[in-house]
Amino acid sequence: QVQLVESGGGLVQAGGSLKLSCATSGGTFSGYTMGWFRQAPGKEREFVAAITWTGTTSYADSVKGRFTISRDNGKSTVSLQMNSLKPEETAVYYCAARRGTARTVVETLYDYWGQGTQVTVSS
Repeated sequence: QVQLVESGGGLVQAGGSLKLSCATSGGTFSGYTMGWFRQAPGKEREFVAAITWTGTTSYADSVKGRFTISRDNGKSTVSLQMNSLKPEETAVYYCAARRGTARTVVETLYDYWGQGTQVTVSS
């Protein structure tokens, strides 16, 4: 059973930056595709970014050029660097893990989820 624990959320002003981290345990981290999703109040959870075990990345169009996902297989962690944050990106951000490398944007294909970390962007 894979456990995921997110950290790094908080309050930031619009235009600011935050770096989220996700620590994993209980599985072979290097074999998993890791993703970040977010859920804003009153909205459905949505894909943000993903990185396969080979390092291939994918991003939601809304975050391209501002967010960067990375992974450290030695430390079994995945990070999300978020720059130029916008108030509408206030949400709970979730780390997720799955086997396979296809269709990384599809939420239902992820098997393991963290509890989430709150990101609040003030205007």
